[in-house]
This record gives sequence, structure tokens and C-alpha cells, in this order.
Amino acid sequence: MHLENRFAIITGGANGIGRAAALRFSSEGAQVAIWDLADEAGLKLQAEIKAQGGKGRYQHVNVTDEASVEGSVESLLQEWGRIDILVNNAGILRDAQLVKFKDGEVVSRMLVEDFDAVISVNLRGVFICTRAVAPAMIRQGYGRIINSSSVAGLHGNFGQTNYVASKAGVIGMTHVWARELGRFNVTVNAIAPGFIATDMTRQMPEKILESMVAHTPLHRMGQPEDIANAILFLASEEASFVTGTVFSVDGGMVIGT
Repeated sequence: MHLENRFAIITGGANGIGRAAALRFSSEGAQVAIWDLADEAGLKLQAEIKAQGGKGRYQHVNVTDEASVEGSVESLLQEWGRIDILVNNAGILRDAQLVKFKDGEVVSRMLVEDFDAVISVNLRGVFICTRAVAPAMIRQGYGRIINSSSVAGLHGNFGQTNYVASKAGVIGMTHVWARELGRFNVTVNAIAPGFIATDMTRQMPEKILESMVAHTPLHRMGQPEDIANAILFLASEEASFVTGTVFSVDGGMVIGT
């Protein structure tokens, strides 16, 4: 029971990687708050965790809404008395080329509203959630913060200006917070998944997914559980001397490109 008597928040926890992490955390003894906007999926996961004997709850929280986040953190602190782990997992895609040319003409451009939407959830949301929980972690002298980045944030990816900018920004914030919070025994790390079989990546064109699998030495997409296992390690005592790192879990995709 690597997380016995620990209290965790997982954003974007109703589906995909967040869901896998919530199930894994609860099986390891943690009490888990699942933050998402997908009420049906979140409540279903809450029931599944309880049916397995774990302790988990779903909360409708918008990570881009400062009041929603701050209020939810305060309610959890009143009940739990502490927050030990924050997994900043919530994220969205709005892919498009910066400028798409055909026959010498501009046929499309990435929309400003799509750029702003991705930055708001993937980057601003990480900032809001971390700022909300950091005071409690500092006071208790303990914390584990795991931020979801991407291999795209390390190396770029065609048609993902907004997504890559957000995930590269997450890496930058991870480095800053590791320096700022380390003296309080709060570790801050980032996970950089490769292409994982989730609803979000299934939005991408099949041709692109096939190309990415072909460039992955293990010749498959990752599963949400692969990432959940890495998140569990960074949240556990086994990783107590690990901070400021970017942990790539990509099936060797980077070396395969």
C-alpha cells in the first residue's frame, strides 16, 4: 500500500490517464478526489472505486476557474485536514497547422480561440491548481506534485502549436516549482507520455497515429495504466529524492524518431 493514509487530487480524473491513476491510487490506499467536468463518467468511477473497497469521490471542478478550484481545495482541507498529492492531468486538444497553404493560397490558420482554450486548460489550469494546494503542502512539510506534460512538449509536433506551447510551459513551471518548494519537502515532477490510447488521442487522424506507432520502438501505443504506474512512483516514498525531472514514458518513441 504505497499511498496508505495519503490524500490526493487528480484533475481530469474521470477518463483516460486520470481514471487509471485514480484507480491505481485508491488500490494503493489513497483517498482520491477526482476533479473533472464529465459528471457521468466521474460518478461512475466514484462508484467503481467504492465497489472495490477504495475511497474516492467525484467533484465537478473547472481547473480554469480560480473560485471553483480554491473552493474545492478548501472543502477538502476541512474534511481531510491535509492534501498530500496533486496530479495535474486535465488537458485538451485543438489541433491545427499554424498556417495551411494549398496551391499557393492560405486555406486555414490556427484560430486564436483554439490557442487560448488549450493554454487555459493545459497551462493556466496547472498554475491555478498548484497555487491552490501549495500552501497546505508547505505548512504540513510534505507534498507530491505531478504535472502532465508530453513528449510533444520536449520535441514539438506537427500541427500542435498550442498543445506543444502548453506542455513545454508545464515543464518550465515544473522546474521553477521544484526549486521554490523543495525546501518544504515538496517534490514537483512532470510526466511526458508518448502516444497513449485515450479518447483525446483518438481525435487525431488515423494516419498520424499509425506513423507515431511506426516510430515507436515498442511498436504500440501506450495504455493509460502505463502512465498511471509512473505517476504512482513519483507520488510514492520511493521517489522522495526525485524532483524537477521530466519522466518520459513513451515506448522509446523519442529515440525512434
